[in-house]
Amino acid sequence: MSTDQAGLLEAEPAVAREIFGDRLEVVRQFTADLAQHGEELGLIGPLELPRLWTRHVVNSGLVAPLLRSGARVGDIGSGAGLPGLVLAAARPDTTLLLIEPMERRTDWLSAEAERLGLTNVEVVRARAEDVELDAWLDQATARAVSALAKLIPLTARLVKTGGELILMKGARVDQEVEAARKVIARTHLVDVEVLELGVGVVDPAETTRVFRATLD
Repeated sequence: MSTDQAGLLEAEPAVAREIFGDRLEVVRQFTADLAQHGEELGLIGPLELPRLWTRHVVNSGLVAPLLRSGARVGDIGSGAGLPGLVLAAARPDTTLLLIEPMERRTDWLSAEAERLGLTNVEVVRARAEDVELDAWLDQATARAVSALAKLIPLTARLVKTGGELILMKGARVDQEVEAARKVIARTHLVDVEVLELGVGVVDPAETTRVFRATLD
């Protein structure tokens, strides 16, 4: 990492240890690698370094407790590995399939998983609407991909009955849920809820909102 990048990179927040526990060192390395290479590879924008930990890494890590032990989890549109690589680092008891269409991003994901020693990662180069997997997913996640009305059909078709969608969303998630009511019904989703993760743990402006639902 250059001196300039090191100066811009947000200091690791104290809450990171609470969230990642004994997996923190792996997450630290991922964050450092992303800070060093992310902008040049087009993975993150030039303004992200001062908020890389809180806005992206911790934000992704808050989802880790929602993963089922032993689950096969698909991260749709994995991009820089947010949340996919973070979740793989935090939850070595799961398998993460990182689904991403852009070659330079899949190259990064594969190389970074190897650098981090993450043996629970499989990278799949494909668009979400085209990907064909050899087995159903237990859970699927996505972050900053598209509105729920479009995202639900893309992810639900990959998940087995009884599996879950865990979709990271922004502050307008409730409006997105309302706009997606017909899609939710058509896709046979039940136990639909919006969770706000990190309340009382991170700054109120940095909590993580998740749309969670089960395929009936």
